Amino acid sequence: MMTVLSLWLPILLAAVAVFLASSVIHMMLGLHKNDVGAIPDERKVADALRPFAIPPGDYVMPHGHANEMNTPEFDQKTKEGPVAIMTVLPNEPMRMGKSLVMWFGFSLAVGAVAAYVAGSTLSIGAEYGEVFRVVGAVAFAGYSLAVLQASIWWGRSWGYTFRTMADGVIYGLLTGGVFGWLWP
Repeated sequence: MMTVLSLWLPILLAAVAVFLASSVIHMMLGLHKNDVGAIPDERKVADALRPFAIPPGDYVMPHGHANEMNTPEFDQKTKEGPVAIMTVLPNEPMRMGKSLVMWFGFSLAVGAVAAYVAGSTLSIGAEYGEVFRVVGAVAFAGYSLAVLQASIWWGRSWGYTFRTMADGVIYGLLTGGVFGWLWP
């Protein structure tokens, strides 16, 4: 059995490979440019919401707990609309730096979990294909499977979910490849 720390180099290089691949996917190829759409009359909607000073957080409307959702009143609110789930961010310029650092940290975490599983199940000198298969599957799960919940429970478009899971396939393949290449 190998420790996660003994696999620090493939963890780090896999995170770098994923970071670079995601940069190409999102910035150069623009495969996710249509993941969110614009609200019609955005200015009017923003002007209408501004006086409420909604603090940053996640919201749903109409709002109701399980016992309220089966009432005629809740059904009426739903029929009248709008029905929405929204995340309100702080009123500040949108900067990518913090998100990019967190994304890289997340990639390190996925690599560390994959290293833990591989180090617990594979021996030193394991064949490339075996390392690739185990690490790639774990990395795919880490990058992709939780995304399904966004469509199942929160109404996120299935197109977004499948595109993001396709990214996870690429990230899993890259992670598996790096680990297979650098496996002790």
